[in-house]
Amino acid sequence: MRIAIVGYGRMGKLIRSMIESSGDDEVTAVIDPVAGEGVTAGSVSEETLGHADAVIDFSSAQAVQDNIALYSAIGIPTVIGTTGWYDKLPAIREMIDGKKARIIYSGNFSIGVQIFLHLVSEAGKLIDGIESYDAAVTEIHHREKADSPSGTALMAAERILGTVRRKCALQIGNPEGKIAKDHLSVSSSRIGSVPGVHTVMLDSPADTIEITHTARSREGFAEGAIRAARWVAGQEPGIYTMDDFVSDLIGGR
Repeated sequence: MRIAIVGYGRMGKLIRSMIESSGDDEVTAVIDPVAGEGVTAGSVSEETLGHADAVIDFSSAQAVQDNIALYSAIGIPTVIGTTGWYDKLPAIREMIDGKKARIIYSGNFSIGVQIFLHLVSEAGKLIDGIESYDAAVTEIHHREKADSPSGTALMAAERILGTVRRKCALQIGNPEGKIAKDHLSVSSSRIGSVPGVHTVMLDSPADTIEITHTARSREGFAEGAIRAARWVAGQEPGIYTMDDFVSDLIGGR
């Protein structure tokens, strides 16, 4: 498959390296408005995408809507790894309605993280009727990470909110004083070069249960994005999430 990479930061560089080292796919273009070395163009257009079969976009939240408009007009299968733009989803759905857009988006393309999120959902269902269990989400990342809490932590938190009916809102960070009983605590730490550790803790007076995903490197995120590009290229037009991809991968649920 011929793949164009849009956004040549840490993830873009890793994705390019993995594609080129595997020999299974080909990088046709690397597009970034500010990165210099290794970039083939500074802006996205049908010409600069280099006749790619799919595009993997890790650009910026500000650029996503315009980029998706172009990808949809071309009809090129798209992986969106950028976060911070999900409030624009309704407008984007309306914009691409009736077009040949095939888009998959996620805050984390790691297959292991998606399995972790499935386990969190199941755990939430199990404790929904057992009020002695409380829940919390914690995450640790490297010092250079721009967002806090991470997109993955928020995805885990949404799984708890969606399955544990007594939790109805998020408490982000460390508040002064007590936390409301119906709030779900989501806390973050930033240190060194940690790729990412996410934990959902279920605690009762009798015991504590922890579900943890620890990333050893960013390669799992990059590999998942590449596999998602191959997958979405074979789908019908529409907007997909990693739930759709992973459900297909494990045989459906």
